[in-house]
Amino acid sequence: MTGFFANSLMNGFIKSSLMGQGIVAVQIAASIFMVAIAIGKWRGLSRVSQSARRVTRDVMSGHDVLEYYLARHPNGHSPLENIYWATCERLLRLLAPDVRSLLVGRQPGVEVALTAHEMGLVKALSEHVLDEEEIRVEHGMGAIATVVALAPMLGLLGTVWGVLDAFADMGEAGSATIATMAPAISSALVTTVVGLLVAIPGVIMHTRLNATVRALMSDMEGFTDDLTGRIALEFQGRAS
Repeated sequence: MTGFFANSLMNGFIKSSLMGQGIVAVQIAASIFMVAIAIGKWRGLSRVSQSARRVTRDVMSGHDVLEYYLARHPNGHSPLENIYWATCERLLRLLAPDVRSLLVGRQPGVEVALTAHEMGLVKALSEHVLDEEEIRVEHGMGAIATVVALAPMLGLLGTVWGVLDAFADMGEAGSATIATMAPAISSALVTTVVGLLVAIPGVIMHTRLNATVRALMSDMEGFTDDLTGRIALEFQGRAS
């Protein structure tokens, strides 16, 4: 069955017009591009998810919110680490230099308090970085969605074009029989079949990846809320 289907597609492709063959070539190239992006995206999301769990555990299990910041160095690959480091740096910049030095030096008994306005600045920065990281996490999803949407549309264009050619040839010949029409219509349908073969697995890949992206973005938003909430509990101590 599979061999018959493949042979039908191949025969239809060979007999189709140059326009149809060009559309099939574009569809195949787009499918390879889509699969490459999907594989890279899946690997990247897996690494980010593992890093997110580690960062959340390490940050939230510390004695204070700055413990992880002072003990580790950012690697620039984890969205949660980027949010955390940017927020901590903004927090420290709001402190007086002498207080910041004592806090970074882990001196005991240092009393630090932020006003409500300063806390607002910290929260705004963390939310801004969150938005940037969410854009980074979603990067590549649009390309997959574009291929999924365009592949069947290109297929429909090729089919309509092939049918037009078939009717034009029939009009010039002055006769229409199954023997003359069937091969032309069959060739015209090849682009639609190839477009669906590209789009169907593309929809599955996009759906699975999108679910992972949404779950990760939810974790990022939760981490940001927990982080700013913990900073407020530890540092917000006087009225603005």
